[in-house]
Amino acid sequence: MNKTVLTVLWCSTLLVAGVIGWRVTGTTPPTPSVTGTAPSAGAARTGGPSLLDLSPIRPLPEGVPVDGRKVALGDRLFHEPRLSKDGTISCASCHDLTQGGDDGQVVSRGVGGALGSVNAPTVLNSGFNFRQFWDGRAATLEEQVDGPLLHPAEMASSWDDVLATLRNDKAYAKSFGDVYADGVTPANVRDAIATFERSLVTPNSRFDRWLRGEADALTAEEQEGFRLFVDVGCVTCHQGVNVGGNLFEVLGRSNDYFKDKGSSKPADLGRFNVTGNEADKHKFKVPALRNVELTAPYLHDGSAATLQEAVQVMASYQIGRELQPHEVDRLVAFLRTLTGENAIHP
Repeated sequence: MNKTVLTVLWCSTLLVAGVIGWRVTGTTPPTPSVTGTAPSAGAARTGGPSLLDLSPIRPLPEGVPVDGRKVALGDRLFHEPRLSKDGTISCASCHDLTQGGDDGQVVSRGVGGALGSVNAPTVLNSGFNFRQFWDGRAATLEEQVDGPLLHPAEMASSWDDVLATLRNDKAYAKSFGDVYADGVTPANVRDAIATFERSLVTPNSRFDRWLRGEADALTAEEQEGFRLFVDVGCVTCHQGVNVGGNLFEVLGRSNDYFKDKGSSKPADLGRFNVTGNEADKHKFKVPALRNVELTAPYLHDGSAATLQEAVQVMASYQIGRELQPHEVDRLVAFLRTLTGENAIHP
C-alpha cells in the first residue's frame, strides 16, 4: 500500500473520529505526508487528494450555543477583582482579552505580587481543549475555576469570601437570582464563568477560510508552511479544531529538554504531579495553536520569547530536526494564519 493511500485512510479516519480516540487515551496519532494545493473556491476536485482535502485541522465553528444571560454574568465575574483576597486580581488579570487571552508574561503575578509557576495559557477557544491547565488536572472549564480562585499565588481567595462578596452586592444577587433558581452558589459561579469562557471563540482565521475553499486566503509561502507543518510532523500533536489541546505529550521526545535547560522545578514534572505515574514525568497538555502569534512567550515555562524560537525548540526537542532559517520562516508564516476574529477584544 503506497504513501498516498495510507495518508487518505489515516486522514479519513481522523475526520470521522474527530480525534476522539486520541483525546481519550492521550496517545499520539501517526503523521501523514501530503502533497498538492488548495482548489479554488467551488471548483470541482479531480485527480488525487489535495493538501486541503487531507488537512487534519478543522475550522473553528462560528460560535457555540450558550445562554446569553450566563455569558453576560460570567463576563462580569471574569473581570471582577473583588473575587480575589485583596480585591486586586481578576481572571482577566492573567487572561487579558485585549492581548490574545493571556498576559504576555513568563509567569503571572497574583495577589501581593506572588509569582506563578507556569506560563498562563490563552483562555480563547479554551472550551475546545480536552483538559484544562498544562498538567490537565481540571477535566472541565467549571472545574478549572477553583484553581486560580483558591491558589495562594493567584487570587488567594476562598469560597466563603467569594459568596459573601457576591451575596452582599445587590446587583450580583439580582443577576444570579434572574439566571439561577438557587442564586449565588459555588456551582453557579463556576457555571457562569465557564459559560463565558466557552463563548470566547475566534472563528474565520485565514487558514479556516482556506480550509473552506477560499483559495486566495493564504499566500504561496503560507501554504508551503502548512505543507511543512504536516510533513515534518508538527501535526502529529497539533491537529483537530483547536490545532492542539487534545492530548498529552512529553516535552523532549527526541532530545532531553530539561537536561539541556540545566534546571528544574516542580512544575516541570507536568502531568506526573497529578497522576504520580513515572511515565507522566515532563508530560504536558499539548497547547492549542489558535491565535498563537498573539500569545508570546511560549512553552509551559515561558522560555521561548518569540514564535520563531518556539518553532526551533519544538523541532529540535519534539521531532529531532534542526530546521533551516527558510523553513522556520515558512512555519511561522503559516502559524500566523491561525489568528481568528475576536482574537483581540476591544
